[in-house]
Amino acid sequence: MMGKNILILTASARQGGNSNLMARAFREEAERAGHTVEVFDTAAHRILPCRACDQCFSAGRACVFADDFALLSPLLEWADTLVLAMPLYWYTFPASIKAALDKLYAFIVGGKTLPIKEAVLLICGEIAEERVFEGAVRSYELILEDRGWKDSGRLVVPGVNKAGEIKETDALDRARALARSL
Repeated sequence: MMGKNILILTASARQGGNSNLMARAFREEAERAGHTVEVFDTAAHRILPCRACDQCFSAGRACVFADDFALLSPLLEWADTLVLAMPLYWYTFPASIKAALDKLYAFIVGGKTLPIKEAVLLICGEIAEERVFEGAVRSYELILEDRGWKDSGRLVVPGVNKAGEIKETDALDRARALARSL
């Protein structure tokens, strides 16, 4: 079996935070399983919101506006698996990962097909009630439906806030198991 090209988008403004620990556990296990993995930290990059100008790919890059999406778009064109690893912010995706996902529009307008065939969601947050994740999970489901991607797993981890608190749960083992299942 050939290994997959996996792109992990992270979105935590807190380095070493719980969602970053999930992403790291997933990455290490995926690499152990023979996959090639790249991580792109959306919180550490400047990606402007999509302006729906419909000028995508007209200036020799995915977006005509100069931002760090120029660094991300080649990785999107390389990946066959996309992993979203993030904390829950106000019942949905953090702004940094949302801006990156919004710019997938460039590939639609540009008539370019991405090789991504499947996705994984790794999300955690402070509130202990799993129902508060419903908005983010539903957004993820709609993205999969729209793009025709397979859901290759999701891990929702409520009740973790302090950096490293996720280590006191079984979530990192569950993230590794998800990586092995690909």
